[in-house]
Amino acid sequence: MKTTRNTRACTRREYIAIFFFLAVAVSVIVVHNMEVLEIQHKVNSTAVVVPRVSTDPDVHRDFCTFQALSPNDALEERLLLDSIAWPGTSLLPAPLSLEKTSDPAHSTFTILPRRGGGQWHVGDQLEVRIKISDFQGHPKKSGGDFLLARLHNWKLSAGVVGQVMDHLNGSYSAVFPLPWEGDAQVEVTLVHSSEAVTVLNRLTSEQPDRIYFQSLFRSALLSETTICNVCLRPTKQPLCNYTDLRTGEPWFCYKPKNLSCDARINHAMGKYEQNLGANEEKLFQSGVNLKVYLQASGPANVTVLPKKKGQSEVKSSSVKPGPSGYYYQGVWQALGGTTVRQFNNFAISQCLKGKGVYMYGDSTIRQWFEYLNAALPDLKEFDLHSLKQAGPFMALDYANNILVTFRCHGPPIRFSNVITSELRYIANEIDGLTGGTNTVVVFGIWSHFSTFPMEVYIRRLQSIRRAVVRLLDRAPGTLVIIRTANPKALTLYETITNSDWYSLQRDKVLRAVFKGLNVHLIDAWEMVLAHQLPHDLHPQPPIIKTMMDLLLSYICSKNGG
Repeated sequence: MKTTRNTRACTRREYIAIFFFLAVAVSVIVVHNMEVLEIQHKVNSTAVVVPRVSTDPDVHRDFCTFQALSPNDALEERLLLDSIAWPGTSLLPAPLSLEKTSDPAHSTFTILPRRGGGQWHVGDQLEVRIKISDFQGHPKKSGGDFLLARLHNWKLSAGVVGQVMDHLNGSYSAVFPLPWEGDAQVEVTLVHSSEAVTVLNRLTSEQPDRIYFQSLFRSALLSETTICNVCLRPTKQPLCNYTDLRTGEPWFCYKPKNLSCDARINHAMGKYEQNLGANEEKLFQSGVNLKVYLQASGPANVTVLPKKKGQSEVKSSSVKPGPSGYYYQGVWQALGGTTVRQFNNFAISQCLKGKGVYMYGDSTIRQWFEYLNAALPDLKEFDLHSLKQAGPFMALDYANNILVTFRCHGPPIRFSNVITSELRYIANEIDGLTGGTNTVVVFGIWSHFSTFPMEVYIRRLQSIRRAVVRLLDRAPGTLVIIRTANPKALTLYETITNSDWYSLQRDKVLRAVFKGLNVHLIDAWEMVLAHQLPHDLHPQPPIIKTMMDLLLSYICSKNGG
């Protein structure tokens, strides 16, 4: 009995010890979880606090990871994604048969008779019906082709963009305003077949890292280069996490084997990996099914008579809001109530007198800096010993108190070499501005986001918009001007990495995100598409001058200077 009592006593002591250990363990876990919750609360309410190195293999199990959005931003993201959903982007049959894809040589457009009959007058609308057929001449039964349309008269140096509507049955409508008197020639271009768009959509979903980047890490005599990106495939190699603490913009590099994450000294474009399926490359053939004109079944032009008495110059499109402007005699005529003035060098100096112009973005914004730098004889570029492509750049005109700067946007940026200390996000730069009536903020951000999921671009724009709102709240007189995307010449490489379809989708999102704010748009999309010069990522000088005349007209309207 005594032994049994001793055994029971020992058992009770063991249970007590076990319970005590478990209580301590639970307490530690609870405290830890409370700390985690507190950190998460701080992250959600202020800045994103992240470890410099991640070794958890589950952190990037989804390949592309995104931080949680506020309920409003999440709803907006969902609505934006829904608004740009493209018809017909379902899985393609395997193997792919080119003969059953859209063929511009077998497709046509037809000018429809004027509603109500009679002749065409300035202020009328011209409607065109487009029918798409495959390489065997069979009419397509579904939509999803990417078409561009414009109306032009090159003798008058006139052009305007048409609004295309997909009827989802292989037919499309293009609607044009008739803003000038005389001949008007219709032009319809098949940029991509619906099948090609399906491939482009799939590439972004499956291969968002097909363009990747590199960073050099260096300390003393040791140096190592690793791959970096928004989306990095999970490996056993730990990650360096360079997510921006203020904006939450994600960026990662594989950690060097023998150096710390703090040893990163630059950012550069890496390489491009092309992973198309069998026969998919045939969907992107120049002169065959990549940016090819359609033929007209009947007349391709109309004669436009002077406007009738009491008729408006240009009617709004019945398909969607009409064009933002048109060319006539080589001059851009804005349709939003803005009078576009022509600025010579002296007029530019007078317009910008006493102003600071802060430009942010990619090389298409750098073009604008270079334009002003060349146009103003007293504007002298200050040597910041910057790299030619990336900048930053600063030019000063002391006599007229003019400051013009350019800084490239933060990653992803496909420049050859950017020092890490110069990698800045537009939102953070805008937050650093005082603003005011003599401050002009100009930015454009689109081209370098083409291969990434749309969520990456939406979140970048939301971040910039918050900074713009803060700027306009503290300095309502600040002028904010945004450059849109523009169409470009397309090769196979350009198509897979920077197609006009990618640009169009981002252009729609940009306009929606900044709609309703006190900002101005430079509609580069229409200015390039409506012009007779070839499409180019970096538009030719006459188009750049048109853009700058509009920008300067915003800065120095008759009421503003």
